[in-house]
Amino acid sequence: MGTLKVLHLLGVVIWVGGMFFAYMVLRPVVNQLLPSPQMFKFWQAIFASFFHWVWLSITVILASGLHMISEMGGFGKLPFNVYLMFAIGSMMMVIFIYVFFTAYRKLKRYVAEEEWELAGISLVQIRVLIGLNLILGFVTIAIAVLDT
Repeated sequence: MGTLKVLHLLGVVIWVGGMFFAYMVLRPVVNQLLPSPQMFKFWQAIFASFFHWVWLSITVILASGLHMISEMGGFGKLPFNVYLMFAIGSMMMVIFIYVFFTAYRKLKRYVAEEEWELAGISLVQIRVLIGLNLILGFVTIAIAVLDT
């Protein structure tokens, strides 16, 4: 189970750490230094790269987590904290799926059409949802750490 925990944790670190870096470090600098058209193009390119890593992280997190759950005897025998982590992680995945298939697709379309006001609305939506996922990620990490 040790290898599964390491894979699981690496997936979490990549996803949550990437959100933290983008939200707390990259966003303020980019918003200050780049004018709107370049900023929207920059974020579209950043998301294109980062979202590949998020998909990989989700796959690893879900596969390792479900395997560890099966090794613990299945969903009927889990401690409450594992149910909670699974529930919050599932919410995070649903939020990301929405961001990827709705808000990010709109951002790409609006950038291609040079609809900067609409691109800005999509970017704000992505920012808010990534902020929510970042908080949920921190909560999930706290649950995992406080139980050990």
